[in-house]
Amino acid sequence: MTEQVDTASGVRTYRIEGGPYRAEVVSTGAALRMLECMMDDGDPAALTESWTAGEKPPLSAGLVLAPWPNRIRDGSFVFEGEAHHLEITEPARHNAIHGLVRRREWQLESHTDNAVTQSIEVGRTAGWTYPIHLTVTHELTDNGLSVTHTATNIGDTHAPFGLGVHAFLRAGDAALDECTFLVPATVRLPLDSQRSLPAGISEPVRGTDLDFREARALAGIGLDVPLGGLVPDADGLARSVLSAPDGTVAALWTDSAFRWVQVFIADPANDQAYPGRGRALAVEPMTCPPDAFNTGIDLIVLDPGQTWTGRWGIQAL
Repeated sequence: MTEQVDTASGVRTYRIEGGPYRAEVVSTGAALRMLECMMDDGDPAALTESWTAGEKPPLSAGLVLAPWPNRIRDGSFVFEGEAHHLEITEPARHNAIHGLVRRREWQLESHTDNAVTQSIEVGRTAGWTYPIHLTVTHELTDNGLSVTHTATNIGDTHAPFGLGVHAFLRAGDAALDECTFLVPATVRLPLDSQRSLPAGISEPVRGTDLDFREARALAGIGLDVPLGGLVPDADGLARSVLSAPDGTVAALWTDSAFRWVQVFIADPANDQAYPGRGRALAVEPMTCPPDAFNTGIDLIVLDPGQTWTGRWGIQAL
């Protein structure tokens, strides 16, 4: 196991290895900085987009998003009769976005050759009165990356909760427009184009251009949508699969705790290029869709002392 500290930023980087896989996880936002797999030809294939250690993750790549993922309308919500007004962290759209821990330093709990566990406490802050203890373990085995999250309500009242991860999926060195993509989602939540907030109720994807239940080419396609109703494979895990022409296949899996994925394509045409790559695909596991603190859709409510657990991961197929 190795650990590096960037002298300028103080960000710690933890390297882990397992089977043919190698990954690096950083302390800021407990982010997955890179994941690759040694292929049969002896060369490594990237399974995620990456960035330079010590720098800010572009487009929130790899960051843990809690105690809510995505957006809260106007930064405001009411829970059990109490109104809350969070800091507006997306001023252009007047939303509170991606929770309270993505820019904070997580504390190291343990680090072995193939796993690293970090933790952080979501304390009381402006608009947030619910103390929650979070942990995340990144582990590598012969079967790829497994990420386990826990959230424990350490307060004395019920606490609203949601969690997401801003994961970017990559199939080796293939350009995104050369790849195909599959998501086993049966519904989508429509969003308005101005603020990326819910603009209606969930709708079936069948018969629409958002139906990716069978692999489709991504050339020229733009996506930024929450997809739900994920259908699992026989092992109980739902897999979103990105495939390159050379046979490199990266699959992001989620267990039943993650009922949604936000699928987003970074695109230079929208002034959102991924550095060094241009178009790039984010497949973001989420326990709930955008603005769940107001809509109530799949919102988790933690009892005092209760611990929630969820798992996702990435593997080469």
